[in-house]
Amino acid sequence: MYKIEEPIYFYLFAIIPIIIVVFLLVLWWKKRTQKKFKNPILLSRLAPYASTFKSVLKLILLLVGLSFLIISLVNPKMGTQLKTVKREGVDVVFALDVSKSMLAEDIAPNRLEKSKQIISKIIDKLGSDRVGIIIYAGNAYPLLPITTDHAAGKMFLQNANPDMVSSQGTAINEALELAKTYYNNDEQTNRFLIIISDGEDHQEETKQVAQNIANEGVKVYTIGVGTEKGGPIPLKLNGSLIGYKKDTKGETVITQRKPDVLQGIADAANGIYIDGNKTEDPVNTIKKVIANAQKSEFETKQFSDYKDQFQWFVGLGLLFLIIDVFIFEKKTKWLKKVDLFDEEKK
Repeated sequence: MYKIEEPIYFYLFAIIPIIIVVFLLVLWWKKRTQKKFKNPILLSRLAPYASTFKSVLKLILLLVGLSFLIISLVNPKMGTQLKTVKREGVDVVFALDVSKSMLAEDIAPNRLEKSKQIISKIIDKLGSDRVGIIIYAGNAYPLLPITTDHAAGKMFLQNANPDMVSSQGTAINEALELAKTYYNNDEQTNRFLIIISDGEDHQEETKQVAQNIANEGVKVYTIGVGTEKGGPIPLKLNGSLIGYKKDTKGETVITQRKPDVLQGIADAANGIYIDGNKTEDPVNTIKKVIANAQKSEFETKQFSDYKDQFQWFVGLGLLFLIIDVFIFEKKTKWLKKVDLFDEEKK
């Protein structure tokens, strides 16, 4: 298991394209200057051992050497032991609506991206708590099992999109049923289910399912995104807008947030409905609720005893730079015979 100690040094890789551009400009300037010599035979006699190939080779060695040195500054570390540790926290499962209606742009950038921002910021506020993620539309699917790896949670979250589900719709009841399987610790006294949706659910049994999961000790919170005025559902191809979703009559579909549906689910589960159009409102509310909740102790496995690996990259970087120093730009005898760039014919 690897982790990065100083990821900020990755920005130094911006030096690489700058060096390449400078090299190409210098090469162009040299070629342009050489054209002033009308007699190519005279030019070849003045610089008989000049080699473009050797110049390119030296550039490659320089760039590889610098790349290894930059990686050494980042200092990747490797976990050498997997040990069991005890932690205290609660279980928080997010049920994210990824139906097509969540692509509406009545709030910026769209409902789905706003929902991801909310979940990501809530995860940032968690301590040792475990998180899980469910995505749903016409069906519900597990995106991330319950885990203490918050970084993995945020990574999986960013990939959530409507194409990940096989059928469209907003089956909140299926997300509720699936959430029951996430809480595998019978001793966990505090379990939270956070549903994020625009509320376009048309299934009558949703409230009953919400009440059932609340009876099992799960605290349900609903977060609504989108405006009640609503907006059209954009259709895009390769990131470009090609139109808007239309109904069977050829009229543009306007999708609206349904706060009454989400409020009804929260009331049935003795939970709270939160307006999610302002990111800080649900983030602060959930943060306070979880901070005041009683924490349960659980065991988890994690890598420990991380050891620095920078020395390997320093060694490789210096090796390539030393090779670069001892390679001259003029041709060697064997290279002159190979003549990869047909320089002898010029």
